[in-house]
Amino acid sequence: MTHPIDRLYHGVHLARGLSPSESRTAQLLRDGNPKVAKKVVEEAAEVALDAVVSDRDGVIRESADLLYNLMVLWVWMGITPSEVWAEMDQREQSHGIAGKLPKT
Repeated sequence: MTHPIDRLYHGVHLARGLSPSESRTAQLLRDGNPKVAKKVVEEAAEVALDAVVSDRDGVIRESADLLYNLMVLWVWMGITPSEVWAEMDQREQSHGIAGKLPKT
């Protein structure tokens, strides 16, 4: 069985070929990068706002929305999950799995 992120990415990628009138995902992809990027920011803000008020269920729901919109962004930009995983592997090797790259 594949990872849920990979399945979500694949589903978003397939929806790209659908008519915008039959697929919200196709509509979002047709709207282009500014709209897609805005949705990622909106969902990230909703996750953070739910976290501020300790709404655990809200964070879970909004995190799922954020991941969906992130997959739409990746598809729109031609980024594959394997490219992100490779970046994460590289960071793990240099800074540990929970490390973050230092600011330059």
